[in-house]
Amino acid sequence: MNNYIIKLLIVALPFMMIGCSISQSKKNSDYRVVVTDESTVAQTIYGAIQGYRDGDVFTFKGIPYAQAERFMPPTAPEKHNDTLKCRLYGPKAPQMESLEWKGINQTDYAFGNQFVYEPMDEKGCIVLNVWTKGLNDGKKRPVFVWIHGGGYFAGSGHDLPCYEGWALAEKGDIVTLTLNHRLNILGYSDLTALGGKYENSVNLGMQDIVMALKWVHDNITNFGGDPNNVTIGGQSGGGGKVSTLLAMPSAHGLFHKAIIQSGSTLTQTEPEQSRALGLAMLEELGVNAKNADKLLDSFTYEQLLDASNKAVQKLAKAGDGGRRMMGGSPVVDGNILPTHPFSPAAPEISKDIPVIIGTDFNEFSFENTPLTMEEATKLLKERYGEKTDDYIAAFKKMYPEKTPREMVAIDLGFRKGAIRQAELKSRQKGAPIYHYLFTWQPTTNVLAASHGMELPFMFNNVALQPEMTGNTAEAHALENIMSNAWIQFIKTGDPNHEGMPKWEPFTEENPVYMIFDNECKMKTVDADTKALMEFGKPIF
Repeated sequence: MNNYIIKLLIVALPFMMIGCSISQSKKNSDYRVVVTDESTVAQTIYGAIQGYRDGDVFTFKGIPYAQAERFMPPTAPEKHNDTLKCRLYGPKAPQMESLEWKGINQTDYAFGNQFVYEPMDEKGCIVLNVWTKGLNDGKKRPVFVWIHGGGYFAGSGHDLPCYEGWALAEKGDIVTLTLNHRLNILGYSDLTALGGKYENSVNLGMQDIVMALKWVHDNITNFGGDPNNVTIGGQSGGGGKVSTLLAMPSAHGLFHKAIIQSGSTLTQTEPEQSRALGLAMLEELGVNAKNADKLLDSFTYEQLLDASNKAVQKLAKAGDGGRRMMGGSPVVDGNILPTHPFSPAAPEISKDIPVIIGTDFNEFSFENTPLTMEEATKLLKERYGEKTDDYIAAFKKMYPEKTPREMVAIDLGFRKGAIRQAELKSRQKGAPIYHYLFTWQPTTNVLAASHGMELPFMFNNVALQPEMTGNTAEAHALENIMSNAWIQFIKTGDPNHEGMPKWEPFTEENPVYMIFDNECKMKTVDADTKALMEFGKPIF
C-alpha cells in the first residue's frame, strides 16, 4: 500500500468512524422526524385540518366529529373556513373523580397500566384521532376504529399509553382511529320520559360513536382510507359498545368487521329500569316536563352527578337498584337499540360481519403471588361454599398444571360470556368467528394475564407500557404475532399469517380457540371447559 493511500486512510478514518457512529446512533435511537407544514393539511367536509407527520405517519388529534347540547343527540360539527389545528389530544368526557385512580396510584394494577391523566370538558370531548401513512394518495387503506374501555362511565381514547395508533398504522399500513364520546350521566341517562325534544335523549354515548363512524364514512378517503373496509374494536366497556353497535340499525353499513376483547355483552338495560332512574334523578333536581330546559345549563356536572347518585341510592332502598344503574349504560329503547345485543340471538343485521371474540385468563384478578392449597381452598369456600370440592375437581381436570393461585385467579365470567356470544353468532351460519384466550403472564410483575394485558400486544406497543409487559424479548415475540393477526383481520377479515399456527374459525360443531402465549396453539371448548364454566356467569 503506497504512502498516499495510507495518508488518505489516516485522514479519512476519523470521519469514517464519525459516520459509523452516526449510523449506529440512528439505528439505536430509531428516531422519527416530526414535521408540521402544508403537507400535513387534510380536507374534511367541515373544513381543512392540520396535523403533523411523525416519521412516516401523518397524525391528527382532537378532531371534532360532532357537537351536542347537554342531554341532546349529537349533530354534525360546525364548518370552519380557517384551517383547524388538530395536533393535541382533546379532553376526555367528564367522569367521576374516584375513577381517575387517585389514591390507589401505588397499586400494581395502576402502576402497570400507567393511566394518562387528562383534562375533562363536557362540550369538547366529542373528538377523534387519526394515524395514517398517506393523505390524498389514492390508496384505499383498511380502517381500524378503536373504542376505549372503562365501562360506560370512564376512560378515553388516550387514557392508556398503548392506545397510540402510530405503530399499527406504520406496521400494517392501515388507518387507525381512536375516539372519545360522552359517558355516564351525560352519555347514558334515559330522559325519554320527559317527551318533546327529549324523546331521543337515550343512548347518547352510543349515538356519539355512530356519528364518529359517519365521520369516517364521509372523510376517511382524504386520509388514505377505505370507507368500505372499516373494522371496529374495543376492550372491556369498549367490547360492550362493539357488541351493542352490532345490533344498532343506525350503525349498520358503517363498519364491516368487529373485534370484541373482554367485553362480550349479551344484554343491556331494560327501558323500565333506565327511565325510573332518569325520573328519580330529575326529581332530585326539581326538574319536570314544564321546566326541562333547566337541564341544559342550570346545573354543574357535579350537581348532576350528585343527583344521579342520590337517585340510585333511593331506588336501591326501594328494592329496584338493579345492575348497571351507577353511571348508566345502553338501553333497549326500541328505536336506537331495538333489541338486546345477543339475547335471545345474535343480531340478524350483523350476520355477515366477521368477528374476533376473546378474553384474558385472569381478567379482574390482578395478582399472581403464590398461594398454598390450603389458602386457596379457604378463599374458594367463601366463593363456592358447598360446591368448592366440585369446583376444585373441575379446575384440576381442565388445568392439571396450574397453581393454587391460578385456581383462585382464573376468570370464568368474561370467558363464559365470550363463549356464549361466539355460539350465538355461530348459529347464524354467516361470517366467521375467531375466538381466543390470552394466557401470557409477565415475569416482571404480579399482574398475570389480567384485564387489558393483551392491549399493548395487539396495538404493537409493548415498549410503550414496559411497566405492564416488562418489555422483554418474549413479550415482543408475542407482540409481533398478535399485532400481525389483528392487522390481517382488519385488512381481510381473516387473522391468519405465516408466523402463527392456523387460527380456525369457531363454530358450535367445532368450538376451537387460539391460545396466545409464548407458545400459541389451538384448543377446543370441550366438556371439561363447559363443566368449569358452569361455576361462572357472564359479566355482561
